[in-house]
Amino acid sequence: MKKKIITITGAAGNIAYSLIFRILSGDIFERNTKIQLNLLDITTALPILLGVKLEIEDCAFTQLDDVIITDDPEIAFADSDFVLLVGAKPRTKGMQRADLLLDNASIFQKQAKIINDKAKNSTKIIVVGNPANTNALIIQKNAKNIESKNISSLMRLDQNRAKSILSAKTNCKVENIQQLIVWGNHSATQYPDISNCTINNSNDDILSLDPRWISDDFIPRVQNRGAEIIEHRGKSSAASAASAIYDHLNTIVNGSSDWESMGIMTENKYDIDDEIFFSYPLSINKDKINIIDNIELNTSSIEYIKKSEKELLSERDIIKDLL
Repeated sequence: MKKKIITITGAAGNIAYSLIFRILSGDIFERNTKIQLNLLDITTALPILLGVKLEIEDCAFTQLDDVIITDDPEIAFADSDFVLLVGAKPRTKGMQRADLLLDNASIFQKQAKIINDKAKNSTKIIVVGNPANTNALIIQKNAKNIESKNISSLMRLDQNRAKSILSAKTNCKVENIQQLIVWGNHSATQYPDISNCTINNSNDDILSLDPRWISDDFIPRVQNRGAEIIEHRGKSSAASAASAIYDHLNTIVNGSSDWESMGIMTENKYDIDDEIFFSYPLSINKDKINIIDNIELNTSSIEYIKKSEKELLSERDIIKDLL
């Protein structure tokens, strides 16, 4: 019997609540793989975590091995195979990204040092809590035992949002959209790029789109989708974020036949600083992530990409004392 230990932080929150049941009822891992969940949150959330644990048990998931609830990160990160850093101070209505930077930076620095000491050196870390790309940088700089290639930040939510909006515009099924990518930061500077996109293995529908719709409607709507949801719900995305984390984890474990977007730190041919976590077009096989490095970028695309890089460099400067 195989066993995987998955640690989830912020486990009493809404995103984790949706995510946990997706993982245990899904098919990311082979059926003979047992899953131990280590659920971490603050002390005052432990009663909620107990309720979550009872609900998990009541589902009688066949892949479930054990559920550990704790407010002690040393227990939570011990021997983890996968660490999903979901917990962070959420962005609320009217809050700017800069407000989150220092509030969350010290939390991620402390967690990184414990992950470094307690988790397996081979653990795969997915950073979700915002600002995710910069928090991933904090993890990378403070968890030296973990290779950079094993750390990534969530951009799949942006990719899923872009596919959904494009699907509605072109009246096609989401699964028939390929090679849609998102460059840069998980923020309003991200660049959803459909210039290499195909629908049903053809780019005809993409070429027929009004360029003004792409620049004035599609791109800004994807960039600001999180704020749009907050405006209507009064809360950050939860179920869609959980679904994206599931997709991201599944891609890391099983690879993908499509181009994927996630924040990674790597050398690249696109003149992007290789000391930040930046979302690139990626080809992902099991245990191997490669940049698709032969994409031709026009002037407009380069402007979008460099703007996002500039923001990430600015964020890095703000938290430089924690690196």
